[in-house]
Amino acid sequence: MLTHQFPNAVQPARVVILGAGGFLASNLERVLEQANIPVRPVHPREIDLTDAAAADRVAALLEPQDAVIMPAGLTPEKGRDVATLMKNLRMGECVCAALARSSVAHFVYVSSDGVYDGRFSSLLNEDSSTEPTDLYTLMHIARELMLGQTCRERKIPFMVVRPVAIYGPGDTHNSYGPNRFVRTACQDGKITLFGGGEEKRHHVFVGDVAKILKCGVLRRSTGVINAATGEAISFRDLAAVVIAAAGREVALECLPRANPITHRHFDTAALARAFPEFAATPLVTGIARTVAGVVERA
Repeated sequence: MLTHQFPNAVQPARVVILGAGGFLASNLERVLEQANIPVRPVHPREIDLTDAAAADRVAALLEPQDAVIMPAGLTPEKGRDVATLMKNLRMGECVCAALARSSVAHFVYVSSDGVYDGRFSSLLNEDSSTEPTDLYTLMHIARELMLGQTCRERKIPFMVVRPVAIYGPGDTHNSYGPNRFVRTACQDGKITLFGGGEEKRHHVFVGDVAKILKCGVLRRSTGVINAATGEAISFRDLAAVVIAAAGREVALECLPRANPITHRHFDTAALARAFPEFAATPLVTGIARTVAGVVERA
């Protein structure tokens, strides 16, 4: 649940994006600039947050009126091993050290819906239990706690945004779901499902996550919010949406299932209450935009 420091939207002096240049960060930068919000992107090539000496450099560029958003992190396709976990934790340690040496007006951490343990309930909300099920989710839980404690000590308003699976044009992760389905449908003329694609999941358009982050910055919100929009859809039905948007013949293939069927549904009432001005992108529209992006890059 969120608490707004500002009852009405207030333009921040500047937004610093830690981990600029990535899939979400690039869309976030565009959304903020379209709203005439000054942005200071910090790319990994400028400051490597895994470097032990990076904390001083981050602290030096932060200003007291900054809102800081951190989408920086190595995602599962970069590795699911201990080495990747430790690199991600070093990023969190670096930012905590920088915050301890400087003052900012607001800090927003981009986490993941993977922190929720869906074994006990298939209907999840911001109060659901967070339990690590792998090293990636352990990392996000640990960084939420690390950054949260530092912000409390420094009296910095702290917000956590936990997106469900993000999709959209320009995706670099190729995860199972909209991004992979669109790519293989457009490039190879096929979509591969695990089992019959029965599992139901939420998916969120990348531009919508950027808009939710913007809403939080404008209200200087604190607390936790899930970036989940619409209703859960099965992967088979999702594939049908992609095929309809692809505009070409697409074969549907099924591989033997390796894991039992599980569903994940999200109660999105908290998001609607927090930001009634936010309007989500319909799945059909988001998929069409994603297809257009893949076709344009072909």
